[in-house]
Amino acid sequence: MTTILVGVHALSDRLLGRDFILGGVHGIMYSMITTNTTEPQNWREYRRLRVCEMHQQGQRHQAIAAALGLTQGAVSQIIARAEAGGVTALQYHKPQGAKPRLTAAQKADLLGKLRQGATAHGFQNDVWTCERIAQLIAKEFGVTYHPDYIGPLLRQLGWSVQRPIVRATQRDETAIAEWAATDLPALKKAQNEERTLLYIDESAFYLLPGVVTTWAPTGETPVLRCKLTRDHLSVISAISPAGKLYLAMQETAFDSDSVVAFLKLLLEEISGKLLIIWDGAPIHRSKTIQQFLTDGAAARIWLARLPAYAPDLNPDEGIWHYLKHIELKNTCCADLADLRQKLTTATDSLSHKSEIIKACFAQVGYY
Repeated sequence: MTTILVGVHALSDRLLGRDFILGGVHGIMYSMITTNTTEPQNWREYRRLRVCEMHQQGQRHQAIAAALGLTQGAVSQIIARAEAGGVTALQYHKPQGAKPRLTAAQKADLLGKLRQGATAHGFQNDVWTCERIAQLIAKEFGVTYHPDYIGPLLRQLGWSVQRPIVRATQRDETAIAEWAATDLPALKKAQNEERTLLYIDESAFYLLPGVVTTWAPTGETPVLRCKLTRDHLSVISAISPAGKLYLAMQETAFDSDSVVAFLKLLLEEISGKLLIIWDGAPIHRSKTIQQFLTDGAAARIWLARLPAYAPDLNPDEGIWHYLKHIELKNTCCADLADLRQKLTTATDSLSHKSEIIKACFAQVGYY
């Protein structure tokens, strides 16, 4: 028995370049096949076309099946499909997949319900898990989803797993919008007076490390051994849109007197007028600060306040995150002296990365 192997292009040449003159149904079928102007899409389509060509040449079903690795029943089915539907019936058609369980309208409705938050649908906290979303779909649409298939569905709808941002319930979104629309443009205009714009904030650095993920042997969780204590350094910093960083640290908490000392340091380091934006902490609006301005500092310093409970509006917050979770990530300190030395090194490193400081401004959308 001779096995006939024909390349796709050779087959196409014969199918497209020859007109077979046959009578009856078979003649119509092969006329349709030989006038097809589309190259076979895959090997299955090629094999189906080859079956019909060999059948037209007068070869028996048994020989065709043996040559092409098919059963005689499959050969008969292919020929029957060609007789019934012509060349279209032999062409490859991409599988459409399973019919979506949710309609487009239901998916849009689901997105609206998800945006309401988990607590709005009776769950104890505002966390969407695959199990909870599967329950919501079953309850609202009567459609059952296994939790493992919720992830692909959500990605299809443009959702992803994310870490939430913590926001205070006292936050006034209306006041924040008014500040962004009214106060911020006025503050930017003040820069035209050749004032150096600075955002100021305070934070605390503990001996405990800013823990981040790291590579480790599978099944062996890494252990950071540190001294469990509340000892910490209090730190105050100021950053400018130009990428400048000014920072001071001390072992005691900052009060208004130490804030004034930092402002004096800024006046020594920076020439000209300053525009300082910070939050409304008591140490920023005390009588000590007001007296400092009255005593002559007001000639060079203009103090402006951010809306309450809106730390995300202060780009200086990004400095703390970078220092704790990038420069000092997984760093354990023996004591405050060790922490001071390592924080000083980290600050020096960051001060030479103006693009990082500028990115903190870009993150809040100001500049």
